[in-house]
Amino acid sequence: MGQILAGNEVSKAIREQLKEKVLKLDPSFRKPKLVVVIVGDDPASQTYVAAKAKACEQVGFLSEVNRMDEKTTQTELMDVIRQYNEDESVDGILVQLPLPKHLDSREVILGIDPNKDVDGFHPINVGKLHMNEETFIPCTPKGIMEILKYYNLSVSGKSVVVLGRSHLVGRPIAQLMVSANATVTICHSRSKDIQKICQDSDVIVAAVGVPHFVKKDWVKPEAIVIDVGIHRTEDNQIIGDVVPEVMEVASYMTPVPKGVGPMTIAMLLSNTFQAYLSHLGV
Repeated sequence: MGQILAGNEVSKAIREQLKEKVLKLDPSFRKPKLVVVIVGDDPASQTYVAAKAKACEQVGFLSEVNRMDEKTTQTELMDVIRQYNEDESVDGILVQLPLPKHLDSREVILGIDPNKDVDGFHPINVGKLHMNEETFIPCTPKGIMEILKYYNLSVSGKSVVVLGRSHLVGRPIAQLMVSANATVTICHSRSKDIQKICQDSDVIVAAVGVPHFVKKDWVKPEAIVIDVGIHRTEDNQIIGDVVPEVMEVASYMTPVPKGVGPMTIAMLLSNTFQAYLSHLGV
């Protein structure tokens, strides 16, 4: 049996570190502040937003949730973002995705000040990531790298396969792995011989969005397996992109739940604190 890479434990440790850093701030300094904008009343989005606000409170950040009507226009939303861009008390701005269909999410992402783009989605920050410059790294990929760091697992010189090429996870984690001196292959729906590529890889990052896509015989002994997938079954179980039996073969594996998922909000807090220090000039 391999070792579980417990993202929930890593997340807890990072939140505690941030809480300590906030407590040690000069009392004359303002507190870090994250603003979350949500349009409409999608239940899943409401749950995520509530979790983000609660996490801010737990580490001593200020947070503001701006709940906007489902019928909000593009102009109204952009005006709100512009106000937060200009508000010097705001360090991070996050617009909860997905947006209602009549709104253009690309324009929204472009409208956020890159220095407050704690999701790391603005093209300027994406470009900096590819140039290996300091920037806001998207939260889930950043969380994956933090898990590996916490468990002292190096990918330098290793072969890594990333299953999935999304802008949220697949592409940025591939870039981070390259920057960490790994040899990276990206697979997607048009890729051939995916099973063989996985079998030859030292590290598998499964972010394909298909329940139990990666099978036990796809994984070689001593591999590191990172499962980014999260799916709810008909009987209300949470499962990932990788079958649990892979744990019998792999040396290390993130579970679902309590693996990569808890890291996402922890990294959002980390990015917000990074923005805060930058705005203070510290």
